[in-house]
Amino acid sequence: MAGRSLRAHLLRLLLPPIAALLALGSHVRVGQTEYRFDLPPAVEQVLRTDRFDSIYYRVTSPAGLEIAGDAALPAPPGDAVAHNTTYQGQKVRVVSVQAPCGRSACNVLVGETMVKREQLARDLLLQSLFPDFLIALATLVIVWFGVKRGLQPLARLSEEIKARSAGDLRAIDAAGAPEETRPLVGALNGLLEEVSAASRKQQRFLADAAHQLRTPLAGLQAHTELALAQPMPDACRAQLEQVHRATIRTARLANQLLALARAEPGARSSSENINLKDLAGAEAETWVRQSLARDIDLGFELEPAPLAGDAFLLREALSNLVHNALEYSNRGARVTVRTGRRDGHAFLEVEDDGPGIAPEERAHVLERFYRVPGTPGTGSGLGLAIVREIAASHAASMFIADGSTGGCRVGITFPHG
Repeated sequence: MAGRSLRAHLLRLLLPPIAALLALGSHVRVGQTEYRFDLPPAVEQVLRTDRFDSIYYRVTSPAGLEIAGDAALPAPPGDAVAHNTTYQGQKVRVVSVQAPCGRSACNVLVGETMVKREQLARDLLLQSLFPDFLIALATLVIVWFGVKRGLQPLARLSEEIKARSAGDLRAIDAAGAPEETRPLVGALNGLLEEVSAASRKQQRFLADAAHQLRTPLAGLQAHTELALAQPMPDACRAQLEQVHRATIRTARLANQLLALARAEPGARSSSENINLKDLAGAEAETWVRQSLARDIDLGFELEPAPLAGDAFLLREALSNLVHNALEYSNRGARVTVRTGRRDGHAFLEVEDDGPGIAPEERAHVLERFYRVPGTPGTGSGLGLAIVREIAASHAASMFIADGSTGGCRVGITFPHG
């Protein structure tokens, strides 16, 4: 139906049957005793010819006698002028009209199969539904894009919150939030402020407690060392050595708690230009003494690695990595401390050939106070947790991997800068 006139199409559909009726009626002849139908065969063939449908006709006299055409073509019931019926196994539309036959009227029936009519019905249905379908589709698209665009501020707010680390307790900027969400943002900011205040109190408590413990513990350690230098019974010496070892562990725990408090988000930290090579070199003597005491081969592969960071925290991170490697490696093991740049990133790492850390435990050992079951030594389970916090405070990433000859390789990779 595209590009065609509906009026013209209806005329082409209706005029042939009407013309057939008129033509048939004009060929009825009235004799003295009978009616006859004078229709040349050529004309009848033209009337019955159609590109789509088959056409049938039937002419009866006023008395109902058959004059010509298809005698079995059913007439409309009662006084109906047209009806749909079945003829020769096909659906047909039959129309009945009265044609003059002398002083009376003959009945002319014309039937046509319904191919064109059904095609027209389909075309009309398609033409009526297609615009509705387009309107519905356009409405759906407009609503979808409108809702998506309208919810973009909420999506941005959600992405901003998801992108934050667990320790990022800064207030959410309410200026860019939709007006309807500002009460929600305000409530979230209030909650974040309360959590931040509680976190700051915890940090102050840890820092103060650790700081207050350091001085008496240092004194206790010095006194036990002096006492151990004096002659005494073996039983007393054994007890005093246990006190001395416990004091050393407690002093280290206090230092770790202080470092943890300084590394947590929101704690004050300084930033300066440092070189990881120099930082590791300055602590090398202390680590060498510890390694010699445990009969461990401690090596250094130090390359320049300049960056901006907190020297105290980075020194603490490297010290924890070295301490862990020395603490959990067997006698005669090898431990290597490395600094440098890799793919444009400064890094520090410590590798050992000890028992290593199983892949399924690597996420857990970063938790505070977690120790792998069955691990020997006297560690507190804070070392790697502190390293992780220090890495996060420098926007760096911490990694745990297998060593080149077994064991474990743990380090920090810093961002470009």
